[in-house]
Amino acid sequence: MEIVNPKTLTDQVTSVISHVVVTTASKLAFISGQVAVDETGALVGSRDYYAQAIQVFTNLKYALEAVRADPLYIAKMNIFVVNHHPELISIIFDAGFHVFGSNWPKTASTYIGVQALADPEWLIEIDAIVIFP
Repeated sequence: MEIVNPKTLTDQVTSVISHVVVTTASKLAFISGQVAVDETGALVGSRDYYAQAIQVFTNLKYALEAVRADPLYIAKMNIFVVNHHPELISIIFDAGFHVFGSNWPKTASTYIGVQALADPEWLIEIDAIVIFP
């Protein structure tokens, strides 16, 4: 997988994402949207964006472990945030760095503010596309 950040595109976001991911891989994994529920299905972090983001990224990490994929194999993430406002960006990315540490995946990413998710208590949902080397 090749990460490309052209000099003609801003570098202000490339500390957390990549503008382009290129691959010739044939094995892919598609991780469904992960939300802030634990293994029993219980909500984690009612009305707390940071606590929910920790659980969402933890669930994403568990999904990666299940297919023996390094977080750095993530090529694309979609991050859906209910009632987005700019202050939430650092809260959510801080949670991601808390879970992944130095293995934070700098992926092609889309951060989308939404009105609601499937359950009214969910504040964040993240899906991902994984490319195996």
